[in-house]
Amino acid sequence: MTLLRNRLWLVTLAALIALFAVNWILQPNLVTPNVLKSNLTVFLPIVLVAIGQTYVVLGGDIDLSVGSIVALVNVVAVSVIAAVGGGATGVLLGMGAGLVTGALCGVVNGLLIAGLRFQPIVTTFATGIIFGGLALLVLPTAGLPVPAEYWRTYGGYVFGLPTVLWVFIGSLIAIAIISRRPFFKHLSAAGGQRTAAFQTGLKVGSIRVMAYVLCGLFAAVASLCLTGETASGDPLMGRMLALSSISAVVLGGTALSGGSGSAFGSVLGALVLGIIGNVIFFAGLPFDYQTLIQGLIILLALAGGVLVSRR
Repeated sequence: MTLLRNRLWLVTLAALIALFAVNWILQPNLVTPNVLKSNLTVFLPIVLVAIGQTYVVLGGDIDLSVGSIVALVNVVAVSVIAAVGGGATGVLLGMGAGLVTGALCGVVNGLLIAGLRFQPIVTTFATGIIFGGLALLVLPTAGLPVPAEYWRTYGGYVFGLPTVLWVFIGSLIAIAIISRRPFFKHLSAAGGQRTAAFQTGLKVGSIRVMAYVLCGLFAAVASLCLTGETASGDPLMGRMLALSSISAVVLGGTALSGGSGSAFGSVLGALVLGIIGNVIFFAGLPFDYQTLIQGLIILLALAGGVLVSRR
C-alpha cells in the first residue's frame, strides 16, 4: 500500500492495460499502424492539455480556461496564416502567434491568481469566458481553412514516423526535462505546503505564474494539433477539454489539493479516458454513457486515492 501511495500512476497503468485488452477484443484490427496512428491523433490533444493542467494542479491551483485557450489559439493561428498569405512562412508565423497567445493567456491567469490573489476556480472560469469571447471576435464563425502543407504534414510522416508520434515523444521528453528541474520540486512544495515554502524563501508567486504559463503553452500545442486535424478555424473548439484534462489529472494520481503527482500519470489518465471512449463505441453502447462512465471512474479514483492515503 505504501508503494501505491507514492505511485498511484501504477493503478492507472494497470487500468490502461486492461482497457486496451478489452478494446483489442472489441476491435481486432486495433494493433495495426493506421489504427494506432488514428487513435493517437484523437488522444493527443487531451494528453497535451492534461500535461499542462498537471503543473497548475501540482501548485495547488486549477485552470478551467484551457478549453477557451485552445479555441483562441486556433483562431489566432489560422487568422495569422491567412493574413500572411499561407505558405511555409505563414504556417510558421501562425504557429508562433498561437504559442505566444497561449503563453500570454497563462500569464494573465497567473498574475490574477498569484499576483492579485484571486480565487483560482472563479478566476479561470471568468477568463475562460473572456478568452472564448475573444475567439469569437477574431473568427465569428467556423471556417478559414489552413494551407494543405499544414494538415498534410500533421497527418503525414516525418523521418518514417507519424508526425503525431513525434509530438507525443516530444511531450514525454518535455515532461522528463521539467521533472528534473528545481522548478518541479519548488512547484510541488508550493502546492503541498504553501506557507512553509514561502517562509523558506521560495518565490511562490513566480512559481505559480510559471505553472500557468506552462499550462497555456501545452494548451497552445494541443490547439495546433487540433488545427492540423480539422484543417480550419473554429471559435468553439475544445469546449470539453477543461473538465477532461482535470479528469485525466485525477486519474493519473495527482492530488487536487496539490503537492504530489506527476505529468506522466496524467498522460496515462488521458489515454485511459480515450480508450474508455473506444470501448463504449465498439461495445455498441450509447455515446451518452461515456460521460456517465467517466464520472463514475473519477469518483472511484478519488475514493481510491483517499483510501490509499489513509493506510
